[in-house]
Amino acid sequence: MFENLGDRLQNALNKIKGYGKITEDNIGEVTREIRLALLEADVNYKVVKEFINNVKEKALGEEVKKSLKPGEVFVKIVKDELVDLLGKEDEPLIVVKPLTILMMCGLQGSGKTTTTGKLALLLRKKYGMKPLMVACDVYRPAAIDQLKQLGKELNIEVYSEGKGNPTKIAKNAINYAKENGYNYVLIDTAGRLHIDEELMEELQNINEEVKPNEILLVIDSMMGQDAVNVITGFNECLPLTGAVLTKLDGDTKGGAALSIRHLTNIPIKFIGVSEKMDGLEVFHPERMANRILDMGDLMGMIEKAEGVFDEEEALRAAKKLQKGKFDLEDFLNQLHQIKKLGPLENLIKLIPGAKKMGLSNMSIDPKQMAHIEAIILSMTLEERRNPDILKASRKRRIASGSGRSVEEVNRLLKQFDQMKVMVKRMQSGNFKMPF
Repeated sequence: MFENLGDRLQNALNKIKGYGKITEDNIGEVTREIRLALLEADVNYKVVKEFINNVKEKALGEEVKKSLKPGEVFVKIVKDELVDLLGKEDEPLIVVKPLTILMMCGLQGSGKTTTTGKLALLLRKKYGMKPLMVACDVYRPAAIDQLKQLGKELNIEVYSEGKGNPTKIAKNAINYAKENGYNYVLIDTAGRLHIDEELMEELQNINEEVKPNEILLVIDSMMGQDAVNVITGFNECLPLTGAVLTKLDGDTKGGAALSIRHLTNIPIKFIGVSEKMDGLEVFHPERMANRILDMGDLMGMIEKAEGVFDEEEALRAAKKLQKGKFDLEDFLNQLHQIKKLGPLENLIKLIPGAKKMGLSNMSIDPKQMAHIEAIILSMTLEERRNPDILKASRKRRIASGSGRSVEEVNRLLKQFDQMKVMVKRMQSGNFKMPF
């Protein structure tokens, strides 16, 4: 998501970074490029017009004129306007004790049921909640079965009464949750191919009966500017508290995310970044603006790592590294934890300046990590803990056992040694960056 938009904006901003002075003439070309980039990303034209006018007004103000580096100030102005467009502040999920009720709604095909499962998992992992999912989509074939299957995979209970009255099911589910110690209820409602009177009447009935604390609208980000019309249609009938943008890992231009908040005042609370069940992220406007402008998202990286890394294991490995006692057994443990982070290329994109360093298009073959793992697993525990004993005959056995070549075994051992040497240099203060 946003990759084409990000490239276009960065190319435009690079032109102005070296300017010693900013005038209406020399920012004209840059703002034209920014305007085209936003329009091509399917951002609403009214939003684009206002965005460009705000940037121009601030760029020609006294603050920029007095600045020693006006180009850098201009970049900050563009970033701040992007943050404003995306929503300024984070909008946290509503939590009400002892029981929070959340209703999910949206059109068919938006990913509503899957998002319900993803959000339930996030609530349990990140917020320590005990969630209950409720199957109120009684019309779509296999919708109830889909939610039950997700519940089974995630070990999260699903309340279902089959193809009954959705309003009664929701009300009974709330009573069940209160009686059984649940503190967060997620109601998966029915969708339609388009907004119609029957759909809205049903959603309004559920809303009036159970009075949810949170009503989230799930939007397919691939639908572009029409997302604004969908939100407006739902919001006229329901008091929406937020939106979830799904399928941001697909080939989407990103215009919906840049237009939604500004035109509807409905905050984006979550974004779907992968098909995996842990592929739902809290939406942070400033972090998203940083990603678009290749300023990275270090907090995002840290949160991803915190979610999967064993802190005690990481500290133990760090101490062994410092003492020069880090072995292939430790390396294998770290490899297993890194794999939990998902595709490494997605993580690399969160590094500030990744595009400038040519890292954003890096493709890391997961098979390569599997090959390394196979080689290490083919070693005995003694060999992993003391790689120096690996002579020719042992290497041949390891190669044969892992289905790899002796050359690959040697390459891994060489890279492992180089890593340890680099760590020692960094600790001694003699390490110099290779650029």
